[in-house]
Amino acid sequence: MTFADTVRYLFSLGPELKTVKWDLERMHLLLAELGEPQQGLRYIHVAGTNGKGSVCAMLDSSLRAAGYRTGLYTSPHLVDARERIRIDGQWLAEHAWVDAFEKVYAASERLLACGTVDSHPSFFETLTAMAFVAFHAAGTDVVVLEVGLGGRLDATNVVMPEVAVITPIDFDHEAFLGSSLTSIAGEKAGILKAGAKAVFAEQRPEALRMLETKAAELGVSPTHSRDWAVLQLVQSRWSSEFVAAGPVSIRVKVNLAGAHQIGNARTAVAALWAFGVEPAFIEAGIAKAEWPGRLERVARNPDIILDGAHNPAGAKALASFIQKHFAGEPIRIVFGAMRDKAHDEVVGTLVPLAAEVVLTVPNQPRALGPEILAELTDHANVKVIPAVADALEYVKAHPMTTFVTGSLFLVGEARALLV
Repeated sequence: MTFADTVRYLFSLGPELKTVKWDLERMHLLLAELGEPQQGLRYIHVAGTNGKGSVCAMLDSSLRAAGYRTGLYTSPHLVDARERIRIDGQWLAEHAWVDAFEKVYAASERLLACGTVDSHPSFFETLTAMAFVAFHAAGTDVVVLEVGLGGRLDATNVVMPEVAVITPIDFDHEAFLGSSLTSIAGEKAGILKAGAKAVFAEQRPEALRMLETKAAELGVSPTHSRDWAVLQLVQSRWSSEFVAAGPVSIRVKVNLAGAHQIGNARTAVAALWAFGVEPAFIEAGIAKAEWPGRLERVARNPDIILDGAHNPAGAKALASFIQKHFAGEPIRIVFGAMRDKAHDEVVGTLVPLAAEVVLTVPNQPRALGPEILAELTDHANVKVIPAVADALEYVKAHPMTTFVTGSLFLVGEARALLV
């Protein structure tokens, strides 16, 4: 089987939110059939609504700086599915990907044949099992494991982490996680384990109360990122520097744009310190961390910036960045969204900041038609260009600072055409 064959098969399993099974039984059965490849590895498990990917990138980079052989599992991918499974910072090689897929596929078929499971493991379950197989085969020392959705019933929640990290919680996937921040936080708190350390980013009060309640039930005394004071902060358009003052002082340089990355970096510092990483390696690792598609500048003069602001909190962070660093400068927003997102609130936050708006459609079945998006705004300068490639050609032909945003699928499609 080729790499392309495996990708076609994985996507044939159907949209994850339609095929997901909301319990961990099938995942446990699959891993048992594979010989429990997730066991024997050290983990930092990361849940939350926003900032998970950036925090994971900082953790992975710092652990590598400290000399660990790392595994990194994140989602979704932007361009290539192998982005989701990395070893020592590199995408999983195609031959290793195919090997992991074939092992998981064979195990799944055996379970189906004997009636142990009633349906094939989902797209995300299969990928998660592949990641465990690959990390085990590569002899990784530490795995940074990002939750896909929620936490309590997420396919990644089959490990005993040394540190469980919860980034800021906000509204997203309410149909699955609940319509209140308390219920959403309860799902995210499902990754907490008795005997594991916990690190909480700054949270809204109702989310924090739930996290602390769940931690207390488990006998866990959490560390809060706010325990690390931010001193001597210097911000520029594309980076920031500060001193994180906690049990020790750590000079942090974040080469990721946006004020929200300061909070993400502080959370990463707290988690790395809890794990036992020395300050010099934390400093070196965070400075080298990269996370594509999040306020990523992919062209200059004029700038084209990609940002997957796909939920209200992400849109507010992007709006804050635009207002702080592009005040008085005309900007264009190229926007596309998925049907299951709070697109009306995101549109209401971002569109008023633009001199021009281009509405487009990511090449995904769940994509929302631009005509529906157009109905959500009375902006005077809106263009509908359905094909993403055509929208980008328009951007290039009419220079203006441009933010390509909304769905991460749009960002990934645009990045493949621009980078």
